[in-house]
Formats: sequence, structure tokens, C-alpha cells
Amino acid sequence: MEIHEYAKYDAVGLRTLIGAGDVTAGEVEAAARQALAVTNERVNGLALPVFTPALDRAEDGPFAGVPFLIKDHGPVAAGVPFFLGSRSLPGIVADHDTDLMARFRAAGLVTLGLTTSPEMCVSFSTEPVRFGPARNPWDLDRGAGGSSGGAAALVAAGAVPVAHASDGAGSIRVPASCCGLVGLKPSRGRVTCGPDLGEPMLGMAYEFALTRTVRDAAHLLDAVCGPGVGDKYTAPPPRRPYAEEIEAGPGRLRVAVTTEAWPGTPVDAEVAAAAVRTGHVLERAGHLVSADSPRVDWDAVMQSWVLEGVAISSTLLLAPREPDPAMMEAVSRQFLKAAREYTAMDMMAAFNAQNRVTRSVSAFLTEYDLLVTPTLGRLPAPHGTLRQDDPGHTLTSWLESLYGYGPFTVVFNVTGQPAISLPLGWSESGLPIGVQIAAAHGREDLLFQVAAQLEQAMPWRDRTPPVFAGLS
Repeated sequence: MEIHEYAKYDAVGLRTLIGAGDVTAGEVEAAARQALAVTNERVNGLALPVFTPALDRAEDGPFAGVPFLIKDHGPVAAGVPFFLGSRSLPGIVADHDTDLMARFRAAGLVTLGLTTSPEMCVSFSTEPVRFGPARNPWDLDRGAGGSSGGAAALVAAGAVPVAHASDGAGSIRVPASCCGLVGLKPSRGRVTCGPDLGEPMLGMAYEFALTRTVRDAAHLLDAVCGPGVGDKYTAPPPRRPYAEEIEAGPGRLRVAVTTEAWPGTPVDAEVAAAAVRTGHVLERAGHLVSADSPRVDWDAVMQSWVLEGVAISSTLLLAPREPDPAMMEAVSRQFLKAAREYTAMDMMAAFNAQNRVTRSVSAFLTEYDLLVTPTLGRLPAPHGTLRQDDPGHTLTSWLESLYGYGPFTVVFNVTGQPAISLPLGWSESGLPIGVQIAAAHGREDLLFQVAAQLEQAMPWRDRTPPVFAGLS
């Protein structure tokens, strides 16, 4: 199997070929290894050399034989070191799988590597000093987004059809927008984060994946969703497999569209136009579309997210060996300082702020079935825009910089609703523009139904970046 043949298939397509006997799993893996070698040279998305051999997996799962990557965001897979994108961590080897990793293995995914993330996963750009920038395959001078930027760059470049990703403020949806991918952040409790975490980042972080097609996201969620043993809370079970939802019509939905950023920051005209155009397409499909937005207390959103940043830092401070701050980037040191100064009263105030935002947005999503927004406020940023290692940053200036770039995603980390970014727009210069769609808690079914409608009405499958499986 040549890499240009391999790269044109999504995960379901590859599994179908393998199941039919048209190609062997070994041939697919060999093509993936070649594609990874060629594309990573251009986009720099791997934190380690490709695994040899691949991690053990089931031979008969729904994704048996499909190449896959995991993210460097903490212990994921037994025997694989993690760095959190930091020079301060020597590569701590995980001694067991997360529950999610066990499900990836049971699905038959062939895990071939570890993808890069920004230090501590607290940026919308993946440019760690330790590994260097993950480059956007649509424009190598621009970033791939963050924090799942290495994964996004390699999926978009055709190296693998699907890769593990996580989302604490937009870290699945932002790189999906930057790289022209499908990025679903599931509902709180939909995908287990056990056994080591009951509430990852105090309930505001989520795990799933990045894909090139809606059907891959639906089939993969079917394979990995559901509670783990001892989970503190779970999402309501789906009424039927998500793979069936992409074939089902959603009926006539009430859809709100807004391009107004909740912190009041400007939104690029091309980015706003993509969201508006998506609303027009939904209207032509028979949905009732209105210009409207929930009331969002942005100060409360930021108060909530600082709690999440403190939770990340506290994990490091409570580790058996505290990382050397001198080996960390400037913004990471600011978070460590904030964690040391944070009080119980600060935490209670942040939980109260989170509750206020959640109640307001949830009430809005009883009036509407879906909310459509841009994913980012701007086009994919040139390298060096966010400057995580700039000693001039205060925590306040960092958050202003981060959410001036990406003001639309973090709200749904705070509130727990599912949200998906779809590549529904393209700039005049040929860069992808993501459009975010959010639904009420537990309603991934609606997101898949509408995403499938939009994938058919506004197809992106044939658009591939200049760096695609090393073809340029």
C-alpha cells in the first residue's frame, strides 16, 4: 500500500479495507510508518520516535489495524514516558493504562507514537521549548493550535486518520479549527478519565480524539464512551449507537448563531462569515435559525478557568519530585506561583462562578437545540504569537492573549456541554476556518446528526493541505 493510497482513507475506510481482505493490517501499518516519517519531518508533531513495535492491542476490535497516536499530556499508556511538553520532566514512564487507553487498545487501534503538546497543556499553540513548534500542514509558518497541536498536525497531514486528544479550554476544537479537522469535545462524563482522576481539572477537562471525518468521530465515540468503574459522575447513555445518528435526520431544530465574542474581543471578518454562512446552510436545510447568544459572565468564566490552571499546577506541586521551575517556561511558572497562593476561599468562589455560567448557558440551551459560533476568533496564528515562554507575561496578560485568540471554546469546558468544531470555512489565502456547534449536555446525538448534514452540504473531504502524506 503506497502512502498516497493510505492517506486518502479515514479510519472506517481503512478498517473496511482490512476486513474485506483488500489489504492487510501489516501493510496499513507499514504505510503509516512511512507517512509518519515523511510528514513529521515537515510538521514536527511527534514527541518521541515512532514506537517499534506498536503498542499491544486487540486483533478483532472495531478499529483493528487502524494507525493511531496518543498525546503527551500525562500518563496514558503503560510503558510510555510522558513529558507534559516540559524540559522539567525527564520522561516519566506510566506504569499502567488509563481506562480510556485500555478502550483504545480494545478497539484494535495500532498506537504508533506520542504527539507533542505545549508545556502543561495551557496554550492554544503547540510550541514547547522542549520539542519546538508543531507546524500547520496548511501553512508551515503558522501554528497547528493547542494543546493537541502535534496530533492535529499529523492527522491533517495524512500520517494517521485519527489521534487521541484532550480538551481543557478548547484543546481539541482549536487545533481542529487550525488544521481543518473534526474535533469533538464530549459531554462531561461521556468519556471516562479514570482510574487516576475522578474530576480531571475539577471537571473542566475532557478526552477524546481528532479525526478527518464525522463518521470516524461517531464510530470512535461508540467504541470508547461510557462510565468507568468508580466514576464520580457520568453522562446519560446514548439512545442508540452514534454511528447510527449520522444516518438519521435531526428534524427541525432551533438554532442560535452568534459571532460576538463573549469577552468583547474582535473577531476576524472571514472567521465570522464562516459561522454566518453555516447558519444560512442550516436554515436552507429546514432548521429555524436566529441570531442570539447566551448571557455569559466572562469574569466568571475566567475565574473558573484559573481554577483549572491551578489544578494542573497543583498536580505538579504534589508530585513525589517537584519539577524545577527554572526548567519551566515563563507562563508555567506563573501558574505554579498562583497555585501556591490559591486559598480554599478562592476555590469555593471559583466553583460558584462555574455554577453561574453553567446555569445561564444551560438555560439558553433549553430554548435552542444548538448554538453555532466560530471556533477561534482569528485565522491560525503565525508561530510566536502567544509566547508562552515570554517572561513579560503576567497570568492576566496571558489569559487576555489566549482568549483574545480563542474566545469561544472555554465556556463549554466550564459548563460541560458537548461541542464540535467542523472545517466549514476557508480563508481567501486557503486556511481552514472551524465553526463550533454546541448542544445541551448529553446531546452528542444532535451534534452528529447536524454535523453529517453539514459534511454533505459543505464537504471538506477533498480539501487537503500542501503537506499531505509527504506528497509535496
